[in-house]
Amino acid sequence: MPPTDLEITPADAARALTEGAQVVDVREPYERAAGHIPGSRHIELARLAAEAGTLDPAAPVVTVCRVGSRSFFAAQALRQAGFDAASMAGGMLRWVEERRPLEPADGYVADH
Repeated sequence: MPPTDLEITPADAARALTEGAQVVDVREPYERAAGHIPGSRHIELARLAAEAGTLDPAAPVVTVCRVGSRSFFAAQALRQAGFDAASMAGGMLRWVEERRPLEPADGYVADH
């Protein structure tokens, strides 16, 4: 899948988080428990439509998954619902490759 304006880099996602964006982890609960971005929120993809109303419509949303495909779909759906949304390209695998922080400190990216 070629990069689009719907995708941002992990560096952009980290910056967005410090600037008040909502980072939404759409992975399964076991994946999230293994390791996640500090300050992110968990809404698994299957629950996103039901829980989208709990997101702040005035703040940007960055969606995250393991490799970037589920989060791309989530960002598309959120944009269609009126959110300023983007997906983190490369997902958690790229986040970890770039040696960015995880919670817990000994976290890892679980297989899906």
